[in-house]
Amino acid sequence: MKLAIFLFFAITLSTGFSQTIEDWTPEFQLQLSDFQSPQTEISPDLTSYSIYSGSNMDFTFQMSSFEFLFTKNFNSKVKTTFNRSAAVITAPDSTTALQLVKFGQYSFDLTELYSRKFRQRMYEEKGTFSNANFFKPIFDNLQEEMNAESARVLKATDLGREAELLDLEHQKVKNEIGELSNFCFDCKPPKKKR
Repeated sequence: MKLAIFLFFAITLSTGFSQTIEDWTPEFQLQLSDFQSPQTEISPDLTSYSIYSGSNMDFTFQMSSFEFLFTKNFNSKVKTTFNRSAAVITAPDSTTALQLVKFGQYSFDLTELYSRKFRQRMYEEKGTFSNANFFKPIFDNLQEEMNAESARVLKATDLGREAELLDLEHQKVKNEIGELSNFCFDCKPPKKKR
């Protein structure tokens, strides 16, 4: 009986936790209801607005030295996720909040773009005798580049309130994602011709 109760709670907790994390897919579109942090607030008492997108690029792998030696494709080891419980919007009204949601979607897609760039760079730069830490400078460089691009668009679009400009920037990101279609999470990049 104790085991049955434990399993019920374990399954319930894991299901509840996994529902707060959303993996990137081209079909998934953020909604205001996805910003579930307790700090999310829409109130006329607020005089400013802000967003924390909740988007992350995660990279983990665990393999033997022998496996690592012969692994070239790390696509499935790099994930773009959206964490509902960490995503925050504060806005004085729903119009502003919905503009921030659009910036959040841009940010989520931008994170996927940089995940694909990371997968591509690892695929191209990993050699047979590469050290297991070969990815660190690549990751750091791309993270810095992504942060700079996000900051540029954040400033230029006033956190997405300049809707037309945000749409243009977002379309560029979507186009680049399409250009890197061989580097999606479950894709296999084509082998180089010799």
